[in-house]
Amino acid sequence: MLPWLTPTAEGSSFVETVRSTSLSKLVRDDLMGQILHGGLLPGDRINEPDVAARLGVSRVPVREALRELESSGLVMARKHAGVFVRTLDADEVRGLYELRSLLDGHAGRKATQLPLPARRALAGRLDDSIAAMRDAAAVHDVTRYYAENLRFHWLIVETADNLPLADTYRSVVQRLHLSRLKNLSQDMGMQASIAEHAEIAQALRDGDAVRCEALLATHVQDAFARLSATAA
Repeated sequence: MLPWLTPTAEGSSFVETVRSTSLSKLVRDDLMGQILHGGLLPGDRINEPDVAARLGVSRVPVREALRELESSGLVMARKHAGVFVRTLDADEVRGLYELRSLLDGHAGRKATQLPLPARRALAGRLDDSIAAMRDAAAVHDVTRYYAENLRFHWLIVETADNLPLADTYRSVVQRLHLSRLKNLSQDMGMQASIAEHAEIAQALRDGDAVRCEALLATHVQDAFARLSATAA
C-alpha cells in the first residue's frame, strides 16, 4: 500500500490499534486517508467534534493531528472559522511539479546504478505496474490508473535508499493530490503517459542514467502540462 494512500481507520478497528500507536498519529492517519481518498475535498471544513465522536477519542488528539496536517500542507487553519482542507493555487501547483520533476529525475538516475540483478528485478516490477495501468486505462478506471501511476514512481524512489528524499517526495505528492482530486474522473492523457512509463522502464533496464533521469523529469513536466490543459 502506498504511504500516501493508506486505508482509513474506522470504528472498532481504529480503537483496537490504540495500544500500539499514539492517538494523535491514529487520528492524523485517518484524516489523511479521508483527504487522499476524496472523503474530504479541497475547501471542506474539518469538524473537530465530529471527528472525535466518530473515532471515539477526545478533541485533544484531533487538534494535535490537525496541527501535524497543517505542517504538512494538507490543511489550513482560518482564524475564527476552523480548519479546512487546502485548495492549492496555480503557482503552488507549478512549484510542486517543478520540485517533483527534480526528485523523480534524481531517483531515476540512482536506480540505474543498482547492481544488474536488482535493476532487472526493479524493471520487472515496473513492467507489471505498466501492465496494470494499461488494464485500468482499457476500462477507463482513472482512479485505479492514477494509484498504479503513483506506485510506479514510488518503486523508483524507494530504490534511492534516501529517507529525506522519500519523505520530501511523499509530502510533495500528497499535496499535489489535492489538485488532482477534482480531475480523477477525466482521462488526463493516460495512453501518452503509459508510453512514457514504458520508455522510462526501458532506460532503467538498459542502465542509461542520463536518459532515465531526463525521461522522468520530462514525464513529470508533461503531466503538469496535461493537468493544466484539463483545468483550463
